[in-house]
Amino acid sequence: MKNNELILILDFGGQYNQLIARRVRECNVYSEVVPFDISLDKIKEKNPKGIIFTGGPASCYGDDAPKCDEGIFDLGIPILGICYGMQLMTNVLGGTVSRAEKREYGTTDVDIDNSSPLFKGFDSKNGFLMSHTDFVSSVPDGFRNIAYTDSCPNAGMENLERNLFGIQFHPEVNNSVNGIFVIRNFLYNICNCSGDWQISSFVDETVNKLKDKIGDKKVLCALSGGVDSSVAAVLVSKAVGKNLTCIFLDHGLLRKNEGDEVEKIFTEQFDINLIRVNCKERFLSKLSGVVDPEAKRKIIGEEFIRVFEEEAKKIGTVDFLVQGTIYPDVIESGLGKSSVIKSHHNVGGLPDYVDFKEIVEPLRSLFKDEVRKTGLELGIPENLVFRQPFPGPGLAIRVIGEVTDDKLDILKEADSIFREEIANAELHKSINQYFAVLTNLKSVGVMGDERTYDYTIALRAVETTDFMTGVWSKIPYSVLEKVSSRIVNEVKHVNRVVYDITSKPPATIEWE
Repeated sequence: MKNNELILILDFGGQYNQLIARRVRECNVYSEVVPFDISLDKIKEKNPKGIIFTGGPASCYGDDAPKCDEGIFDLGIPILGICYGMQLMTNVLGGTVSRAEKREYGTTDVDIDNSSPLFKGFDSKNGFLMSHTDFVSSVPDGFRNIAYTDSCPNAGMENLERNLFGIQFHPEVNNSVNGIFVIRNFLYNICNCSGDWQISSFVDETVNKLKDKIGDKKVLCALSGGVDSSVAAVLVSKAVGKNLTCIFLDHGLLRKNEGDEVEKIFTEQFDINLIRVNCKERFLSKLSGVVDPEAKRKIIGEEFIRVFEEEAKKIGTVDFLVQGTIYPDVIESGLGKSSVIKSHHNVGGLPDYVDFKEIVEPLRSLFKDEVRKTGLELGIPENLVFRQPFPGPGLAIRVIGEVTDDKLDILKEADSIFREEIANAELHKSINQYFAVLTNLKSVGVMGDERTYDYTIALRAVETTDFMTGVWSKIPYSVLEKVSSRIVNEVKHVNRVVYDITSKPPATIEWE
């Protein structure tokens, strides 16, 4: 994609590397996460306006510490080092990094020198998130101190002559008050960015590139009904029209009425060639007797491939395969020597089961929020664009234990009631993810003067900006009471409803 401005994010293994990149883009500057050991030649080729070093769990003076090419400091490109990034800059340029007696963690009052271009517009004291054990005990020659706390003498430093800056805190997280303005100051006051990154221009440029690349050749898309694959399909359709065929596998693990809704949108509103394959029985037979969540994931992933392959062969020769890969998938699958958080089936090249010439991944450079903005730009209905995040294995991992048709029916009804009441209470935009789980727990109850022994439904609702951390949502008791009452009265074989009040971490968002 063509961008006049680029900020490179060098990934040193920090948990917030994606968040830094997103914050830069929120400031209308395009960013890209790259391995920490990227070559100088590659950096020069990319010609960034600035570079940001992420944090990381290592000690910069350790034998196995991740280190960049030291020549990066002589390129004349502005650099902002965050946490480990500041410590690495210090270590390489002759300052001293020491180990603190105890770790500093949490939002901390930081005294700052607001004459620095990095802190322009700030008061002399600001709350930022600290998360470190090592700290800079003396800054390198040519640098001056621009921030400190009671326990961290050098919480910020700058060398204006070389445009090098370091901060010990994390401005990218919500815990830091006005933290994004530190990033904005770096972009606009130091890197002299103008801000040319817009979703509308992304759509136009991508459609034109797809037209040039694909021409009149045939394209196939595996449509899951989720946001990513839906936006990718509409984007490609805008470029190639009827040369795109979408295969929608309805494996029975979608939410209530979801299959019909997806089919209606794509055949009526966008007039896309859509083949709907109803294969619930096939998937449920494969899942019969399976209780381990990882085994469920593997079975569903492999069976999805098998069914898709069979349907693709019926179509005949196809030149391109569309995938809804987005930027977090690429980052989490590993960049160079960076830590691999998890592997993604749609990252890493051409699947060995398909005879296509090339994969098309039009969303590969976008974060989730940017995918949603792209969807709105393309005219996709808001209820699909802002559809609740949904795991690849679908409801199979929200049914604890063995997945059966009867259990799925119970869960679909309970989940539908929960989502309906959240919408009725106008909470659907403030809660980032909410869903029901059918636990494998049965308990005694009393209904109509009769003893029951039925399932427990768990409700989960989380508020988050990045899905890497999250807090449980404080849904009003009146709403929870209504949801509970409706589920117990309207859904057969449920006699108890509980609410999950665990944040992430220590829990994950999904139960399996």
